[in-house]
Amino acid sequence: METTPDGTPLHRVTIANGGAKARIMSWGASLTDFRLEGVGHALVLGSDDLDAYLGPMLYYGAIVGPVANRIANGRMTVAGTPCTLDRNENGITTLHGGGQGFGQRNWTVTQATATEVTLSLHHPDGLGGFPGNIDVTVRYALDDAGALIVEITGQSDRETVFNPAFHGYWALDGTADVGHHRMTILAERYLPVDAAMIPCGAPAPIAGTIYDYRSAATPDPALDHNFCLSDARTDMRPVLTLETDRLRLDLSTTEAGLQVYTGATIDTAPFSGHGGAPYTRNAGIAIEPQVWPDAPNHPDYPSAALLPGQIYRQVSRFAVTRKT
Repeated sequence: METTPDGTPLHRVTIANGGAKARIMSWGASLTDFRLEGVGHALVLGSDDLDAYLGPMLYYGAIVGPVANRIANGRMTVAGTPCTLDRNENGITTLHGGGQGFGQRNWTVTQATATEVTLSLHHPDGLGGFPGNIDVTVRYALDDAGALIVEITGQSDRETVFNPAFHGYWALDGTADVGHHRMTILAERYLPVDAAMIPCGAPAPIAGTIYDYRSAATPDPALDHNFCLSDARTDMRPVLTLETDRLRLDLSTTEAGLQVYTGATIDTAPFSGHGGAPYTRNAGIAIEPQVWPDAPNHPDYPSAALLPGQIYRQVSRFAVTRKT
């Protein structure tokens, strides 16, 4: 049996329903493959080689957290107490929960059926600087229409911050880059960022900018921004469409924000992806429902606070359908 860097067994689970098939591994609770019956290529970037995920495919398809995206200068204040976090990005920012975040841990498979799998993880108090013992679960399920449901829940014994995200890279046409895709995002605002990819402040209107995807457009190859879907987490509603000539992906989510990264720095060499060659620049689009980045340092943003006794629940539905 394969083992992970901490010496525990790696588990892989395949689920299928509605003409779709997904493969999930316990390392990072990662979706490593997603296929649609009758389509001859994978629809997400991934590999069968665990070593790839310990190197250039870090975060591919993983559940990242406790706080996805970036926290400025690795600092925040929780319940009046300053917290110093693991600055794992250029020694400056905290990215996806730091070097021991959810995406770099081996999860436990707690339940598996033919159509769904649930994994869990305990994140101990203080790991990476995050307060509270945090228990998180993710459920991957394929519904009868073949849509992928990603449901994340969590709770803590202390006041903390919690903003996990599913970090899958989508590529619908099996080519080397996503230049033939078109994308629609139901958002009126986005967050401008500085050189460290930290939000500069209040949201800005997308009208008249390259970030206006209210009508379908080719994704900008340098895109790595949060689209402000709402001012708070809410009920599931449609937020994004990604399409090619043959396929269409529709995303619905409960989340207030949507980080979209078009993979400008992708280079997985020497590891090959599902097509038999390394992935290169713009090979896939990371579509990450979440609360807005650096929310713990912006009281005016949707809150990422998680209090003792609260149960956090995030749900997203990724539905891929044929157009022809």
